[in-house]
Amino acid sequence: MKDNYIFPAIFSKDECGFSIEFPDLPGCFSCADNMELALKRAKEAMQLHLYGMEKDGDEIPEPTPIFEINTESNEKAMLIEAWMPTFREQMNQQTIKRKIKLPKWLDEMARREKVNLSAFLEESLKKYLGVTD
Repeated sequence: MKDNYIFPAIFSKDECGFSIEFPDLPGCFSCADNMELALKRAKEAMQLHLYGMEKDGDEIPEPTPIFEINTESNEKAMLIEAWMPTFREQMNQQTIKRKIKLPKWLDEMARREKVNLSAFLEESLKKYLGVTD
C-alpha cells in the first residue's frame, strides 16, 4: 500500500460541463460544472476509488504514462495526485449511525443519569475488543 498515487485522468468538455474518467481505474468517474470543481472532484473520486481498492485487497495498477494517453479534440489528460494517509485517516474517523435496542427501563435510567450512550458504547467496545487509542 503506497502513500502517494499519481494517475492520469481524462477531462471531457461538453455543453453540460466536464466529465472525468481514469483510464487505469475502471469505474472511477466524476463530473463537474467547471474546471476548478472538476479538478477537486477528480482527486476525491480517485482517493475514494483507491481507498476502496485497498480495503478490498485489489491490486492497484501502475499508471499509464501521460504521454501515452490518447485524447479527442474535446478532451485533455491531466495527472491527478492523491496523498492517501490523510484520506485514510478521514475515512477511518467517520462516524456511523446504528440503531440499537434497549429495555425501556434501562433507557430511562440512562437518560435520568445523563449517560451519553454513544460515548459509553464506544468506550465499552474499545475495552471489550482490546483497542487502545
